[in-house]
Amino acid sequence: MKILVVQESDWVEKGPHQSHHLFERLSAKGHEIRVIDFEISWRTHEKELFSKRKVFKSQHKAIKDGNITVIRPSIVKLPLLEYISLIYSHRKEIKKQIKEFHPDVIVGFGILNANIAIKLAKKNKIPFVYYIIDSLNTLVPQKFLRKLAKIIECRNMVDSDKVLSINEGLREYTVRMGADPKKTDVIRAGIDFKRYNSKIKGDKIREEYGIKDDDLVLFFMGWLYDFSGLKEVASSLFRHKKIKMLIVGEGDAYEDLKKISEESGNQIILTGKQPFEKIPEFISASDVCLLPAYNNEIMRDIVPIKMYEYLAMEKPVISTKLPGIILEFGNDNGVVYVDKPEDVVDKVIELNKKNLIKVEGKKARKFVEKNNWDKITKEFEEYLDKILNK
Repeated sequence: MKILVVQESDWVEKGPHQSHHLFERLSAKGHEIRVIDFEISWRTHEKELFSKRKVFKSQHKAIKDGNITVIRPSIVKLPLLEYISLIYSHRKEIKKQIKEFHPDVIVGFGILNANIAIKLAKKNKIPFVYYIIDSLNTLVPQKFLRKLAKIIECRNMVDSDKVLSINEGLREYTVRMGADPKKTDVIRAGIDFKRYNSKIKGDKIREEYGIKDDDLVLFFMGWLYDFSGLKEVASSLFRHKKIKMLIVGEGDAYEDLKKISEESGNQIILTGKQPFEKIPEFISASDVCLLPAYNNEIMRDIVPIKMYEYLAMEKPVISTKLPGIILEFGNDNGVVYVDKPEDVVDKVIELNKKNLIKVEGKKARKFVEKNNWDKITKEFEEYLDKILNK
């Protein structure tokens, strides 16, 4: 099977995300995959007015046997003009790939280039699958463009042959956005159980960062949004000196967290970005994992892939009451809910006093055992085969 993937994020530098895991495993099974991506972080790189078309061959981030060809069309690296140039260059590239690559199916993860791909797919009688892993329009950096982005995203939902979502909350979101319920389905996130399991030890991490044996460690990894609730949790640690917070990642809230860390006597440990291979050790070094985000448009319906990784490592997760998380994990499955970020530390203390941390961790692992990446990949492969056969 030949699969063309279009997305508006950086395939090479970001991730591994759902798309990396699925398509690298499909490529290892013999399918030919090409990805058209977008250098979303161009503002933080060296300033150049134009970027040339680039091709990255034999790309892999999730598995060693992954073999993806990534094509990055040229853009004008100026605010707003980036989108106008994307419309032109991505349309040209998608046409080129349809003509030369002859894809059997096109899978889209973005807004603008997905809209372009849907129209070209229909013209060339190629099935188009829209795969939703985020509430896309809410992620557009320019707030004044989000209404337009939502209109286009709605149109994409209506015009796609199939609309897949990474969880049930996002499937409901796609229906609210206009997708025909009969055309929607859920292909969940998977877990590499060889990489994420409780046998992995975090002793070296604890030693490296000066964490004592009797310290209780709260863990978070990912992009540090201001709405992630981490600053509120960190500020409430001051009166509990035996609780530490280990944070892997970078982002908007980093500097504020750094200041709180300095004021707290380094109870908050900020490691910055870490290699993908070391993440299981960091999770193992912790006692409880966190998702204390505010219930906003971005977080309302999503289930971050890291949730499954936390649970696979037999770590309970304390989360705020986000509708997507509650819908996905329910109650008594290793996820414990609080009303607001400020409640996290008290809940940790309660679980620890009642000796429930390991009990909840066992429930967590049991709940996600069905989410094996090989099983999820096979399910996705069969789904694409079904579409092609129709």
